[in-house]
Amino acid sequence: MVARIYRPARNAMQSGKGKSQDWTLVFEPEQPRSIDPLMGYTSSSDMKQQVKLRFDTLEEAENYARREGIPYVVQPVQEPTIKKVSYPDNFRYDRKVPWTH
Repeated sequence: MVARIYRPARNAMQSGKGKSQDWTLVFEPEQPRSIDPLMGYTSSSDMKQQVKLRFDTLEEAENYARREGIPYVVQPVQEPTIKKVSYPDNFRYDRKVPWTH
């Protein structure tokens, strides 16, 4: 029962950063998922896959895992790279790739 502590990425469909500053503790699956032969649903008997805990800081998440005796792995934070794109650059005469229809 190894837990993974990470900070989730920002939602790609929205410009806000909601829930991306919190740290999340999730349990790695202990058993593989199985496919129901009748309906084709994917299921698992491992109930810890449904647990997702949120913490304000990394230290709080680590302290919780240590206090409960849960082995954990911290996934490093990947900061997003901001790409500045300007709309008028689409019409520049010195574009690297010419714009044709």
